[in-house]
Amino acid sequence: MSTEITSDAQRFTDDAASRSRSVIESRSIDWITPEERHGSPWRISPLFFIANWSFFTVALGFTGPALGLSVGWAITASALGLLIGTFFMAFHAAQGPRLGLPQIIQSRAQFGFYGVVVVVAMSLTCYLAFGVVYTILTAQGLAQIFNWSPVAVGLVVNITGGLFAIAGHDHLHRISQIVFYVTVPLVAIFSVAVVSGHAGGETPSSAEHGFVTSAFFTVFAVSAAYNIALAPIVSDYTRYLPAKTSSRSLVASVYVGAGISALWLIALGAWLSAHYNATDALVALHDAGNAVFSGFGAVLALASAATLIVCTATAAYSVALQFLTGVDLVKRFRPTRTLRIAVTAVTIAIYLVVALPFGDHVINAASNALSLMLFLLVPWTAVNLTDYFFVRRGEYAVTDLFTPHGVYGAWSWRGIVAYFVGFAAMIPFAVLPFFAGPLGELLGGIDISWLVGLLVSSVLYFLFSRGLDRDAERVAVQHSDATLDTVEPADVTPHRPAADVL
Repeated sequence: MSTEITSDAQRFTDDAASRSRSVIESRSIDWITPEERHGSPWRISPLFFIANWSFFTVALGFTGPALGLSVGWAITASALGLLIGTFFMAFHAAQGPRLGLPQIIQSRAQFGFYGVVVVVAMSLTCYLAFGVVYTILTAQGLAQIFNWSPVAVGLVVNITGGLFAIAGHDHLHRISQIVFYVTVPLVAIFSVAVVSGHAGGETPSSAEHGFVTSAFFTVFAVSAAYNIALAPIVSDYTRYLPAKTSSRSLVASVYVGAGISALWLIALGAWLSAHYNATDALVALHDAGNAVFSGFGAVLALASAATLIVCTATAAYSVALQFLTGVDLVKRFRPTRTLRIAVTAVTIAIYLVVALPFGDHVINAASNALSLMLFLLVPWTAVNLTDYFFVRRGEYAVTDLFTPHGVYGAWSWRGIVAYFVGFAAMIPFAVLPFFAGPLGELLGGIDISWLVGLLVSSVLYFLFSRGLDRDAERVAVQHSDATLDTVEPADVTPHRPAADVL
């Protein structure tokens, strides 16, 4: 097996000199060799900070005051929700350096080589919907403020984001750092103005805003689920770190980045909702910014829109990795730079074709799709994290993740059953825009389905995994590590032998 995999990898090589000269990332779903690893844990933080650093997150802050919560209670509920939800998302970061692979491919260990199709379909739908929503919100928001053409704005945002996605991993981290250093001071100035009472607005009536139990737990649940949505892409952006990167530092870096930015903007959103009766986040930022001083609102609006370019880029980049993972289930292919670029370009085209002609007509459908996808993500993250930290404890045979005949098999009933039972357990507790389960209604609209899904899926998977043949897996891990030691930096990931192809 070792000889087969090694020779197979060496048949699919790119020119090493070409790799070193190119400014475009050459990898896609292939394994990152030790020689290509670089960076440190805290340099990862800006990308996950920027992932939540836009008026998309500000709008999330409208939820509490709209349901009757005071600004203080809305922020408290959000903080508690993010404290828990970000915890689950951030721990996926540790998997990237250890395995050197995109997030979804790692799920083959829990669901089997073909069983991971469930996760691929879910994550693809989620991040295609994200891109459509980003495009519509940015195009329509800037058109409303500046009277710009929505089509022109949509094209600029997506083409610019697409170019960064094509450039790849390192460039996405660099642009995130630049946007971080440019925009954080602007929002800090606005935040000081809010606290000091120089951002305008009207004082909300205490009779209209206070503490409402159902609203508090709704905001808690929404905030907890918000960062869980990032879980399927976390390792996409940590897989180039050295294998010996401190997991503790890396998890803390991602946790701080994603958690602080989300809470900061949700808090501002809650304030804008209560003091401006805001319904459009970008317009509210613009109006409140101008109350600080003339023209500042336009700067804030443009800065917030700029972050969505980065969000669009990261979404398109991960969609390409997810799609290629799906293709790899049915057809053997060489994961080249050209193929990743082509899929990224098609993804950007989908964002534009769906968002620009239809606009408001698809925004509700896309938002509902996101709600459903967040719902579906919970049992997956439970299974994935339980496997990594409590079952296999970071020990995986990387080469076996690329064959249905390896130690993880074609279909793994443990992960699949734990996922679907957890999903089924969530349904009675669910409170979605288009559906409310009987227990969710009985609880007064308080959605605890995500907590039920986490508990049921993780406990079931752990119990099911007690029968795993860990001795056989350890032999496979040693075999895999020995094989990977023979792969040169110019080689692509060890692919399954020809006999494994359908």
